[in-house]
Amino acid sequence: MGDGRKKEGKFTVKKTFKVYSLVIVFLALLAFVLYLVLFSNGHNVKPAPHCGDGTPNNTCSLVKPYYCFNGFLADNASVCGCPSDLIKQGNLCTSIYQKESKAGVFNYTLDGKKHSLKLELYGGMSNYLSGLSGYITYSAGEQAQRSDFTLKRINNQEEYPLLESLVKTIQNLAPNSTLDQARIAISLVQNIPWGPSDKKLNFYGTIVDYSRYPYQVLYDNKGLCGEKSELLAFILRDIGYSVALFYYPNENHETVGIKCPLRYSLNGTGYCFVETSGPAIISDSNLVYSNGVTLSSNPQLIILSKGMALSDNLPEYKDAKTFTSLQNRVWLDPVSSLILKNLERKYGLRGSYNLT
Repeated sequence: MGDGRKKEGKFTVKKTFKVYSLVIVFLALLAFVLYLVLFSNGHNVKPAPHCGDGTPNNTCSLVKPYYCFNGFLADNASVCGCPSDLIKQGNLCTSIYQKESKAGVFNYTLDGKKHSLKLELYGGMSNYLSGLSGYITYSAGEQAQRSDFTLKRINNQEEYPLLESLVKTIQNLAPNSTLDQARIAISLVQNIPWGPSDKKLNFYGTIVDYSRYPYQVLYDNKGLCGEKSELLAFILRDIGYSVALFYYPNENHETVGIKCPLRYSLNGTGYCFVETSGPAIISDSNLVYSNGVTLSSNPQLIILSKGMALSDNLPEYKDAKTFTSLQNRVWLDPVSSLILKNLERKYGLRGSYNLT
């Protein structure tokens, strides 16, 4: 009997050991599964991306026919449809003015690096805009306002879809930062060459220069300060910023204002000065233009839209002050000279500006 009990005891110990082993293995597997659930599907998984205009992934944008796919805005008329005044062709929405195409290349600087952006441009749209009347009819007692003509040009519904193509391209370049979108837009417009149109208008018996529409500035790849400012105002407004224009009557110069903290704004207006004639730093209004001209008159503020404002910690504010201080020095030591060159590289600055 003694031998039998010993054998039974050994069997029981072995059986118990196997059960414990299976439990341990089971718990280990359970722990591993929980780890995968918690860390692979939770902590380490990035949230679903959104696009540069705020559209969630796998969703149609508010602007047809754009669709957000993996953070990229793409034409998808088959899913998102087309505006009523455009024609659906596959995944594209086309305008009757999209003819006589050519490739446009636009340069910009972001964080000290030079880039270029390509855009398909259409002579049909440019010709259509050239044929529009420059007049505005007012009722008795109404007075003409400069803002009326600006809004007439930047609110044209026919050019809107083609300008929107540029905006979406910019938003695709910086889908996670509306600030970088603004920086790209500002640099891009600043780098469009300055130049007048050859066209003239008879305005109530007076021959005046023709004022381009924003799309024509892109198509011609040149524009005056006011024309370029209206193009930039359109882009910044579409990105979502509160935008204005500053018009200097004595110098006949126009530039853009973008909503910003009061202490950085021009003359306490709440809008920061943004030059458009050539490359310049946001908030830098101490510029010297061609022939040594500076802006000395009190500008008119023309508010065009309400929206976002620039943040308080924008590095451009400090950089603009540093740049002005260094430029005003008669002599620069090696360190100051290096700082100046770094700022010029960072913002793609060059030479003086052309004042119309």
